Amino acid sequence: MHNIDGVRTGDQYRALGLSTLAFTVCFAVWTIFSIIGVKIKQDLGLSETQFGLLVATPVLTGSISRIFLGVWTDQIGGRIMLPLQMLITAISVWLLASVQTYAVFLIVALGLGLAGGSFIIGIAYVSRWFPADKQGTALGIFGAGNVGAAVTNFAAPFLVIALGWQDTARVYAIVLVIMAIVFFIFAKPDPVVADQKKSGKKSVSAIMQLEPLRDIRVWRFATYYFFVFGAFVAFASFLPRYYVGAYGVSLAAAGVFAGLYSLPASIFRALGGWMSDVWGARFVMYLTFFVSLVVLFVMSYPQTTYIVEGIPLADGSPNLIQFKFGIPLYMFVFLSVILGFAMSLGKAAVYKHIPVYYPNNVGAVGGLVGMIGGLGGFVLPISFGILLDTFQVWSMVFMLMFIIVAISVIWMHLAIRKMDREKFPELRHETSLSDVPAQGSTK
Repeated sequence: MHNIDGVRTGDQYRALGLSTLAFTVCFAVWTIFSIIGVKIKQDLGLSETQFGLLVATPVLTGSISRIFLGVWTDQIGGRIMLPLQMLITAISVWLLASVQTYAVFLIVALGLGLAGGSFIIGIAYVSRWFPADKQGTALGIFGAGNVGAAVTNFAAPFLVIALGWQDTARVYAIVLVIMAIVFFIFAKPDPVVADQKKSGKKSVSAIMQLEPLRDIRVWRFATYYFFVFGAFVAFASFLPRYYVGAYGVSLAAAGVFAGLYSLPASIFRALGGWMSDVWGARFVMYLTFFVSLVVLFVMSYPQTTYIVEGIPLADGSPNLIQFKFGIPLYMFVFLSVILGFAMSLGKAAVYKHIPVYYPNNVGAVGGLVGMIGGLGGFVLPISFGILLDTFQVWSMVFMLMFIIVAISVIWMHLAIRKMDREKFPELRHETSLSDVPAQGSTK
């Protein structure tokens, strides 16, 4: 059975399945500090700001590297790039076990962060196996590899208890090496790279690959991704620490609760891709932002004690009535699940646009969008730490996120209204909530 340009459907599923599995493993490695970082914080006596920098450092490398990895993947193909990236990352993960000082932890964390670059490699590789009308669903399924964060949140605490955090890092390194070997053996070169080799054509130069980055639309997509992905990474790393500090639960329980956020924030990305194919990516982005605003508003309310002066007692003494208000643990976990679900839809919606608008520059454009989004995962944990050290109020974290989302949705709506008024050609055949050009458009 064939689906697109002579490509067998079985080969499409092979590419999608192997890429999703590899991305899941890489994402589990990328967020490893969300669990072992809590132990490292205790061992080194780190402040909240230092802890935030530690969990954010891998995100910095994983974000900045995406634009370069995306360009290289467009040129030489994902079958080579993805195993190479995993093997290099595995070296840093293995070395992590022998580090003893905070400064060296940060250096090794930079190398570990290359695991995050697997995302854009997979996006560029998978998109070349599917036609435009199925790319949203395919890339949504691939993006569900974010579930690796949930794997770490669920499994790593028990590995730490059984083996210690050092051997936990070694286990992760070994799994990375195995996955790299499996991918290289069973994956096939993508159709574009295969055709280039047969025809003798040279791949497009890096400069030409970067040309679309001059388009303001690319940067608009990147700002959406700053929240839906950057905040996801930040919360996946921060929530275990939050549950331990704010609710006094054990590390194992904190990992499970954080995993309940990461799981829907990952697996429903495939649903977001399908919804974007059917109803348009713009509709999905509005849904994501509005649900997130409501949830973050509730999560932002701090634990509060009210003292009301009631009617004086019979002896004339003051009658002080005390009320306490706060979000109980079960309610907070439930809200985090809803937030994760909404963000998973948004992550898929953003990447629905890219292969349709920029079919020949998926690596470069997707790399920039992924880089900006990933930088959110770097900046936000550090911001969380600074806020907590400064104000000593746990809910300040969610107040910050509420403000960011409010600004994002206003900016998005104004930009969309401006586009509609100017009657861009690619919008003439769209529904009012669609942000994808008409079928066949490559602009």
